[in-house]
Amino acid sequence: MNATLIAIALSLVSAAAYALAAVAQARLAGRSAPSDGVLRMLGRGAWWSAVGLNAGGALLHVVALKYGPLTLVQPLGALTLVAAVPLGARSAGRRVTRTEWRGTLLTLLGLGALLLAAGGGEVHQTLTLPEALAVGGATMAIVAFLGRPGTRPGLRHATAAGITSGVASALTQTLTVAVTDHTTGPLISWRLVTVALFVSAFAMGGLLLAQIAFRGGLGAPLAVVTLANPVAAAAVGMALLGERLQGGAVSLIPALLGSAAAVRGVILLGRATQEAATTAVSDAVPAPTPSRVIIGSPRPVEPRPLAAEPMTSSVGGA
Repeated sequence: MNATLIAIALSLVSAAAYALAAVAQARLAGRSAPSDGVLRMLGRGAWWSAVGLNAGGALLHVVALKYGPLTLVQPLGALTLVAAVPLGARSAGRRVTRTEWRGTLLTLLGLGALLLAAGGGEVHQTLTLPEALAVGGATMAIVAFLGRPGTRPGLRHATAAGITSGVASALTQTLTVAVTDHTTGPLISWRLVTVALFVSAFAMGGLLLAQIAFRGGLGAPLAVVTLANPVAAAAVGMALLGERLQGGAVSLIPALLGSAAAVRGVILLGRATQEAATTAVSDAVPAPTPSRVIIGSPRPVEPRPLAAEPMTSSVGGA
């Protein structure tokens, strides 16, 4: 079977696992108080279910990176949001809205255009030790900046989660190529140990950052994670791994159009899921019961006009 088709198939299953994990994390975030610490969260079975699903998705993602480049595998990660929408709606006991279907269609069309422009074939180039240190240091600096105290921590944490996950994927490709292709150097080296530590730290950090972001709901934070993830991975792949779009400069046109459609679709999906969450909260509030007049109950007395009645005079009256 073609290596590109294998990468696409593995990426699709990985996206489904990530979608199930995102729904589980969002439900856990909805049942958790903002003051709950990490230790209390680690004691819940729902958290470990999400960890297991994320681990399965990550394993499939690693194998997909062996057969396809970052510019091909990472855009398919946007399908996580497409799968999470019906799963989240089913979990909430509602139907998928028309806006959500529109967003799904736009996202799929955008991904199709990106796949046509993405490069194919196997990848053999890896990061050097200075490059891995530079990528790791820059990522930690960006995460520290986004994690600063502020008024909108949810979307900023979602952006940090997407960046750390995307960078972890880029670093993971260096590990997989180095382990399976012995022409890239020794199997055990300072470079690979450093990359493995970065991958572990960024993978767990992205999971925790996403859990914090999902406290504001599933739609908008997951949309931001979905956008930031491939952007970060593609930046590393094109800047340091020598990956290019297939077809040269001409393929840049469908890639840009596909990116615009995918961004619009992700925005629609995030907006629709946020509106659905708001509607669910408003429906949960009981409607006020109609007031009934009870005899003897105090109520304001409205002034009534005096009726015209015949008056009798005390002086000279007939």
